[in-house]
Amino acid sequence: MNNLYQSQICRLKALNNLFIELTAKNCNLRCKNCYIDFPISKNVKDFIDENVIKEALEDTKEENIQCIYLTGAEPMTHPDFNSILRLCLKRTNVCICTNGSFINEKKARFLKRVEDESNFEIIFQLSIDHYNEIKNDDIRGRGTYRQTLLAIKSLIKYDFNPILCVTDFYGEGKEKLLAGFKEVCSKIGFGAEKSNFKINTPYKKDLNEEVLSEHRQSLDCEYGRILTAKGVYTCPFLANDHRGRSGSNFKDYSNKSILETGFCAACIKNKTQMFTINFGNFC
Repeated sequence: MNNLYQSQICRLKALNNLFIELTAKNCNLRCKNCYIDFPISKNVKDFIDENVIKEALEDTKEENIQCIYLTGAEPMTHPDFNSILRLCLKRTNVCICTNGSFINEKKARFLKRVEDESNFEIIFQLSIDHYNEIKNDDIRGRGTYRQTLLAIKSLIKYDFNPILCVTDFYGEGKEKLLAGFKEVCSKIGFGAEKSNFKINTPYKKDLNEEVLSEHRQSLDCEYGRILTAKGVYTCPFLANDHRGRSGSNFKDYSNKSILETGFCAACIKNKTQMFTINFGNFC
C-alpha cells in the first residue's frame, strides 16, 4: 500500500499578472507578520537592474498582461523607481505594493502627473494591519498607522483609489476588520467600498496537508509570475526560494508549480488571490 502524500500541481493558465521584485531585502520597516527574512542590516543594496526589467517586458510582449505589480520588500526604495514606473506604464496598468511611508502630498501629486502621461492607470496597494492605531503599530512599528493614513489622504486628494491590504494578525475575522476600517476611512474622507480592502489570513511556515487537500479556488500562481534579480519564480511568497523557481528569464520558464510549502497552504486557505487585484470587483 502506498501511503505517500503527493503534493498538488498547479499550472499557469495565463500570464495576466507580472510581479516585479524591485528589491528582495531593502525595507524601512520590520513588521511582525512579514514573510521576508530580513538580515540584521537595514541597508541591503539588492535592487534589480532596470535592463533586466526591459528584457522581461520584451520577452512577454505577446502575453496578455493586465497589470504589472511593483513589489519587494519596499519597492519605493529603488533608486530608479520613477524610471521603472514610467517604463511599465508604457505596457499596462501598474500596481504599487507599498507600506506607504514614502507617500505624502508632494509624492502623490508627482505620481498623478506620471499617470496622466500614460494611457494606463496607477493603482496602490497599501499595507496596514489594523484599524486601531495601537494594534497596528504593535505589528508594523511605531508611527506607521499615522503615516499610512497620511498616504491615503494624499492619494485620494489626487483622485487615486487605494486598496488597503490587511493581514488578520489577531484572528478577529474579516467582517470585524472591514467594519473598523470603513469607520476610520470615513473619518478621513475616504469613501471606501468593500473592493478597497484585501483582507488575508496569516501565512504559516509549516506545511498543512489538510489545507492542501481542500478544493482550491483561484491562486496567484495560476495567472502570474514574479521577476526578481535572480530569475523568475511562481509567486511573491516564493521569490528567490528554490521551491518556487520557474526559470532564469521569460524566454524559457516553467508553467508548473508544486503546492508543497506553508505559503501554498496559506494561499489555498485564504480562498481568494492574496496578491493580485480582482478587477471585476474593483473600480
